[in-house]
Amino acid sequence: MRLASKLADQFKAEFSGRVIATISSSILTVLLARLLEPDSYGLLFLAISIYGIVKLFSKLGIARSASRYLAEYRETDADQIPYILKTSFLLNALTILLTGFVLFIGKEHIAELIGRPELSPFLALGALFIGFSSLLSYVRFILQGFERVELSSTVHAADRTCRLFLAVGFVLLGYDVIGALLGYIISAALVSTGGLLFIYISFYRGFEKNPREPDLRRRIIKYAIPLTATNTATVLDKRIDMVLIGFFLNPSAVAFYTAGRQIVQFIKMPMASLGFTLSPMYGSQKANGDSDTAARIYETSLSYGLLLYIPISAGVILIAEPLIELVFGSEYLGAVPILHVFSLYIVLESVTELTNTSLDYLGRARSRAIIQLITAVLNVLLNIILIPLIGIVGAAIATVITHSLYTLANVYIINLELSLRFGFILRNLLYSIGIAIAISIPVYGILNFSLGVISLFISIFLGGLIWILLIQILGLVNVRKVVSTLT
Repeated sequence: MRLASKLADQFKAEFSGRVIATISSSILTVLLARLLEPDSYGLLFLAISIYGIVKLFSKLGIARSASRYLAEYRETDADQIPYILKTSFLLNALTILLTGFVLFIGKEHIAELIGRPELSPFLALGALFIGFSSLLSYVRFILQGFERVELSSTVHAADRTCRLFLAVGFVLLGYDVIGALLGYIISAALVSTGGLLFIYISFYRGFEKNPREPDLRRRIIKYAIPLTATNTATVLDKRIDMVLIGFFLNPSAVAFYTAGRQIVQFIKMPMASLGFTLSPMYGSQKANGDSDTAARIYETSLSYGLLLYIPISAGVILIAEPLIELVFGSEYLGAVPILHVFSLYIVLESVTELTNTSLDYLGRARSRAIIQLITAVLNVLLNIILIPLIGIVGAAIATVITHSLYTLANVYIINLELSLRFGFILRNLLYSIGIAIAISIPVYGILNFSLGVISLFISIFLGGLIWILLIQILGLVNVRKVVSTLT
């Protein structure tokens, strides 16, 4: 019961932080879409996508590796914690400086390579963006390794909230896209600096510095290698499509694709919170010889996720057009077919958010890295083939195909570690599909009345009501217990 209570508290903290962060990010996305022209909006997110790729070299999996060893050594040898922190920070600082320098001197060549010379001033600022956002990620992962999820979620929420006010403020002052980018940079600088000071005072300075394990530095670097490969594949999977859209098409197409992705990011937030909360627990439970408890928690979490996200996916297909028009405006209706395809991606993301980082804490980072690199390369190839043929929808199709393969492989690997009960999971999967069908019929009927925003809100309310009634009648989820856990 102590473990369940601890995980519930951590989930509430992470979920609350992500709610604030996601709402702030969503408001920022919508306001920027309204304040900027589609071409300018697309150019901003094209630049951010490029930063995401370059940031691979400033992170190199170091923070994730340190987080894994913090979770392990807290249980076995806490005296090594100062050395883990010092080694990981110095390594990360070195990679940040080198990456920022290379990006700054190569900004014009990169812009010409992509075929967008207007990106050059954005890439000049990119060195600062990459540096502070890498430090922000470092702070988040270090706090996760200490299982201080409430602090990690606070850092995340603070960054996204500051970003909202600063980016929108600079745009309103007339600084346009550069102003929005400055808002991102200043927010990351403020929050990461505060986070690093907190870690130094609370965790580094507070431990006695006993003799260091001889091979500790080597182990951190060695485990960072497969994590770097995984991060590379993740970025290729999530960023390269927008870069290729910008290369083959235009910034407006990037804007439409970004709009579809932003809705997916908002929807997957609860599962992302749960996955972030549970990941360190799997490693610590396995270290304590209690893999069965970890397996039961994973099965239950996965089943609840399917019961929630498969009906949501069906609903997104039906309400995509009025939703895009309401949130982004009629000029972004080009994002509707993308969101139709991404409705399947929502289900896949609900599984991977729960699974992928859990494998890192179970010591299976190398296996995950190999699979993700293969699927990421396949994703790039499919994008290169499909974007010129069918446009931005081709990028979405490529993402869904490759992410399906990656998701199945992740579940297979975690089953090798935890011995899952697939009968239990399959039962809930079938229930999820049945509930999705039952919800879709009346929702489709309401949307056919063509009452605009009214039909949209009625259909969402009715779909949610039917979902709650069905899971209660079928005895799949105790809604009252879930609500009491989260409050």
